[in-house]
Amino acid sequence: MIPFNSPAIVGTEPGYMQAAMSSGKLSGDNGFTRRCQMWLEDNFTAQRVLLTPSCTASLEMAALLLDIKPGDEVIMPSFTFVSTANAFVLRGAKVVFVDIRPDTMNIDETKIAAAITAKTRVIVPVHYAGVACEMDTIMALAHDYNLCVVEDAAQAVMSLYKGRALGTIGCIGCFSFHETKNYTAGGEGGATVINDPQLIERAEIIREKGTNRSQFIRGEVDKYTWHDIGSSYLMADIQAAYLWGQLEAAQQINQRRLTLWHNYYDGLAPLANAGALELPVIPDALSHNAHLFYIKLRDITQRIAFISALRSAGIMAVSHYIPLHSSPAGEHFGRFNGEDRFTTRESERLVRLPLFYNMPDCDQQAVILAIRKFFS
Repeated sequence: MIPFNSPAIVGTEPGYMQAAMSSGKLSGDNGFTRRCQMWLEDNFTAQRVLLTPSCTASLEMAALLLDIKPGDEVIMPSFTFVSTANAFVLRGAKVVFVDIRPDTMNIDETKIAAAITAKTRVIVPVHYAGVACEMDTIMALAHDYNLCVVEDAAQAVMSLYKGRALGTIGCIGCFSFHETKNYTAGGEGGATVINDPQLIERAEIIREKGTNRSQFIRGEVDKYTWHDIGSSYLMADIQAAYLWGQLEAAQQINQRRLTLWHNYYDGLAPLANAGALELPVIPDALSHNAHLFYIKLRDITQRIAFISALRSAGIMAVSHYIPLHSSPAGEHFGRFNGEDRFTTRESERLVRLPLFYNMPDCDQQAVILAIRKFFS
């Protein structure tokens, strides 16, 4: 079976993990954690990056940092993973879903203003498939209405919007290093990107269970104590060691994924030109990271048949999110503002194809041939 995903392995990870073990320091904020954080700050021109156990933890940390309270409202797309909403629901907020754009599957920036009320605190753009949302419009709205922007950049490490790294444009960005992402910290992992200097000190405190332990480690205070609300949002250093091997090879991984992405695009273009399927759209001035490759079929019925046919051919192709507003929790904790014109319709047509760093060329050609056979 050709899997949908396989975690990236470049070969240096075991050595770095052994070095972390030999150091005697396996908890968070040790040597490899600092290396990874500095790499991310330097390469993405970020104010401050703090590694976390997951992107879920990063989003929850962002909600704490922004003092989200019961009754607050947070705007986001419904076509996203549950963690995007959960982080704010845990603080008592109401989630307000708006429709997506059918071209990029990202939040429709033209629908956000109509969803803003006196209770709105945050806009959460989700950069689906590593393709940027229309951030100029979103940031202008945030400025006009005095709102914060938290970028869910779980899928967008190494992607750019007009030359700027995704995750560094809003006041906070959230990355994922889960095994399904382009770069992994050994299975789980994430990072919180703090782009507002005024939030950095408190972010460190919240991440360290509400204590000023980070200042203590840097020698800025002679003891540390409880200062604020917080939780344990540190990545273990042995995980950071695995991630360090991946970050060292970031350009190599990125280029290989882009090659695979373009192979799919070129190989399936004749079917798209014939109207059999639709291919992803990358707007001008954006640089994506080939996080995933999807196609769109006629409807959900054809998608079921397509996935079944590929599975019979030994290929794992999968759908993606069920829109959150149609889920039991989404109906309870949120509401959809305006018309669901594209969210449900487009999500039911979408199929993701196998794409991962260590994918052999022959496997990818087998996928392309199986798709051509389905439509023949």
